[in-house]
Amino acid sequence: MMTVKQIFDLGIEMGIAADPRGVRGVKEYLNRAKKDYEKASGREKEYFDTERLTNPYIDSVVHVDDGKTKVKRIMAGIDINSADILVASQLAERGKPVDLVIAHHPIGKAIARLHDVMDLQTDVYHAEGLPIHLAEKIMDDRICEVGRGVHGMNHYQVVDVARILGINLINTHTITDNMVDQYIRQYLEKKEPYRLADLLDMLMEIPEYQIATRQGSGPTLFSGSLKHRVGKFVVEMTGGTEPSNKLYEHFSRIGISTLVSMHIREASMEKAKEQGMNIVVAGHMSSDSLGMNLFLDELEKRGIEIVPCGGLIRVSRNKATKKENSKAKKK
Repeated sequence: MMTVKQIFDLGIEMGIAADPRGVRGVKEYLNRAKKDYEKASGREKEYFDTERLTNPYIDSVVHVDDGKTKVKRIMAGIDINSADILVASQLAERGKPVDLVIAHHPIGKAIARLHDVMDLQTDVYHAEGLPIHLAEKIMDDRICEVGRGVHGMNHYQVVDVARILGINLINTHTITDNMVDQYIRQYLEKKEPYRLADLLDMLMEIPEYQIATRQGSGPTLFSGSLKHRVGKFVVEMTGGTEPSNKLYEHFSRIGISTLVSMHIREASMEKAKEQGMNIVVAGHMSSDSLGMNLFLDELEKRGIEIVPCGGLIRVSRNKATKKENSKAKKK
């Protein structure tokens, strides 16, 4: 069985493997953090978050870890609140102890530092053909905006409840967003959708999106026509949160026709529509669930039981593989 730290370290490893910057890009990012630390002095060094030296996704954090538990059962959700922590505690009283709670969305320090992972997007947009000076300027403004937005939040409410009740707690935000971003990008590149109708049909082959559609929040065309051609597309599913709405004018200029996103703000959608861009919103909870499931499947392979909660659409590809193998044997 794995410890909490081993589980988190596996998540970091998988997140790096799926990072759109590549392993080399992540190493360069960590090297820059190391240089920043070495240059720092006085108060700046005293308060430097040294976790940044080894964790490239500071919106993904170990919040509570007793350092000794061997994890047999995990409760995992997209959003974890105080009530979910109480449920984990209640399960222990009912003979089904939860050894670890995993949230996807940031809490505690992870939400306070959400904006610090957003420069990942700068490298992605540069790789798509946007000049680096534009990518940096656009993202600098948006990073500051997000930083101001999260500053006044009650960051530690859920973490405090977990600490009081002795519930181990981590969250995996950009870690699993990287996984869904890579999965969807590679999936669509392989399928080569020609028209938007094709792209939506392809997304609907994925179980999480099928379930989300039954729940009322499946893949949706926000802008464009089903008969429109996809053209060059960009998958926007990682990097902290949505980019600046100033980005879409430049996307259009470099030949990007279609956006495939988890979700999109109204202001961003209007800017993209002004450029005549197609917007496919795959779905927020379903896309987050897909990324989480890719991670949770690896834990399940190691004998860990998964208890879904907090909006997680749990689909185990391990079980699907077993069923397929069973059918093949019968034939």
